[in-house]
Amino acid sequence: MGLRVLIVDDALFMRNMLKEIFLKAGYEVVGEAGDGLEAVEQYRQLRPDLVTMDIVMPHKSGIEALQDIRKEHPDACIVMCSAMGQEALILEAVQAGARDFIVKPFKEDKVLEVVRRIAGQP
Repeated sequence: MGLRVLIVDDALFMRNMLKEIFLKAGYEVVGEAGDGLEAVEQYRQLRPDLVTMDIVMPHKSGIEALQDIRKEHPDACIVMCSAMGQEALILEAVQAGARDFIVKPFKEDKVLEVVRRIAGQP
């Protein structure tokens, strides 16, 4: 059975792109969220194995959502997604407990390489 994944991004097409990559790799996409508030709620309900979290979102940023989730679930496995040129935000996210990051636009092999590495999968 593949990993259970929650995809968080305010752009539907980005969520769909990641969903396609994960489903093709045999992972189960258990939920999607369009902002940080939704992400925290979904995490509480679904307890996924992995979360991909956009950094810049409305209502609550990915970094704030990451901090909220890790407060309740210190072992949460969260990978941040960011556009090129957001190095300062990526650093802040990693310091807040993100396991790794993926740069947009998504490249299937890079996404899966990061996910497999942090999930301890071959």
